[in-house]
Amino acid sequence: MADASDGPPTSAVLLDSCHFSQVVFNNVEKFYVPGADVTCCYTLTQNITAHGKDWVGIFRVGWKTTREYYTFMWAPLPAAGHSDTAVQQKIQFKAYYLPKDDEYYQFCYVDQDGMVRGASVPFQFRAETEDDILVVTTQGEVEEIELRNKNLREENEELKASCANLQKQNVELQEELKKTQELQKSLESLRSNTEKLELELNSLKTENKHLKEQGDCREAQLQQLKEQVQNVTSEKEHLESRLKTALEHMDQLQSQVLDYEKEVENLSHMGQDKTEQLETLKEENHQLRLSTAQQVKPSSSSPGLSSSGLPFPPALATPFPSQQHNLMKELEEQKHLFQVLQAEKDEADEESQKLRAENSALLRQLSQAAEFAPLSARAPVPAPGAGGLLFGSPYSAAGGNLGAGAEVSKASLRACPMCQKVFPEEVETSQYEAHVQSHLLECPICTESFEESNTQVFEDHLLCHRLE
Repeated sequence: MADASDGPPTSAVLLDSCHFSQVVFNNVEKFYVPGADVTCCYTLTQNITAHGKDWVGIFRVGWKTTREYYTFMWAPLPAAGHSDTAVQQKIQFKAYYLPKDDEYYQFCYVDQDGMVRGASVPFQFRAETEDDILVVTTQGEVEEIELRNKNLREENEELKASCANLQKQNVELQEELKKTQELQKSLESLRSNTEKLELELNSLKTENKHLKEQGDCREAQLQQLKEQVQNVTSEKEHLESRLKTALEHMDQLQSQVLDYEKEVENLSHMGQDKTEQLETLKEENHQLRLSTAQQVKPSSSSPGLSSSGLPFPPALATPFPSQQHNLMKELEEQKHLFQVLQAEKDEADEESQKLRAENSALLRQLSQAAEFAPLSARAPVPAPGAGGLLFGSPYSAAGGNLGAGAEVSKASLRACPMCQKVFPEEVETSQYEAHVQSHLLECPICTESFEESNTQVFEDHLLCHRLE
């Protein structure tokens, strides 16, 4: 007998689909004595072709498929030249591998495809008894046995019909099982897709949380920028106020300088008049002295007499030195006053220089503050005139008309607040505005304008609109 590990080819095909007439078993006993070897004889008809994997097995009666064999032996191949005729074969089963109970068994010939090609009558493995020697039955018992066989046949037919229904149900159940397996595979696929979607959802939630944190960070930065803009705007307003105050003070100083110049000019004219009058008086004094000396020489013997013999009056003796002294004194006072005015003028010039330096510093601070402030919040900064002064130098050749000249120059020229490019008066306003607009970035949502250099502020502004 073959080892159990080398199992014969079997199938799950039910016995109704098998062909039992292709192999015929011969000389099958009703029972075999336990403990003894069993020889199985069979005939291969011309309807079957033997193969190396054909086998003969012992099956318990009532088996359904060839997988239910108790033991088996490989079927020997017939000798060559007997393919067209029936061939007698035999196999011997060892007693060690035979059943030990008294159930009914039968021999079955199974081909290499696991299909049954022949089956024997049932037999038992038990000792011989006296009852098995001879059984004599009457005619009535025979009729009863035939009736019982008939009933058994009918029952067998019913069982076959039931078996066919069961097979049909089995096929339907197998189809349902197949559908169920397909549905289970689809369910597994859906579960896999659901898990993937859950992972993507978690990833999107994490990304959304990160974006919200970035948005909060950007909002905080935007708030800081707004506060910085407010601080810069307030500082700009403060600087503008200081600049306005300084300009007003400078205007006052300029008017004072003009007044001082006029007064100095008047004093200079008065000094010139006094100098001319003094020179005239000196000339007259010199001539009078000469004439007095000539008159004194002839009448040296009679001093105190005039040419007519009369004495000189006392008022005419020394009128010129006292008048000259008064003139000199008045001239000294004028010189002192001129020196005082000159000192005040120098002080005014020094203060004007300080104010000029302070104005330059304020203008630089305003230009730096304008870089952080929005364009709509900017105020036009007046362009400085000649020498760094808003209204020009009070000591230039134009004199008192410098203020008007500066205003005319300022009105005839326009400077770009971004690149400081100067446009003459004949340039059209639209061309000037187009040049200024080329330096700006305009928001497409709220139409607010930003400098071209503040690209980061412009992008943060657009981001705020998207977050809203």
